[in-house]
Amino acid sequence: MRIQVRRSGGFAGIARRGEVDTSGRPDASEWESLAEAALAAGRDGPPAGVPDGFHYRITVGDRTVDCADPRLTQEQRTLISRVLGEGA
Repeated sequence: MRIQVRRSGGFAGIARRGEVDTSGRPDASEWESLAEAALAAGRDGPPAGVPDGFHYRITVGDRTVDCADPRLTQEQRTLISRVLGEGA
């Protein structure tokens, strides 16, 4: 499973992207469960954010959702942090 995260916005407006492919990873089921939970809480369109806040687009396979600070679920926050940290 390919998990992609794109972050935009923020004070400086610097975009950031990350991608993780779970195929063959020993922790693949953990990543996939986290990704499913993050998708379930997302929106299909641009969410309401705050000025200078970050906006995120999470893509897992052929499904894409949008979310924004400060209204991230714990699962979204964890997935975003892990993908941007490992998949940068």
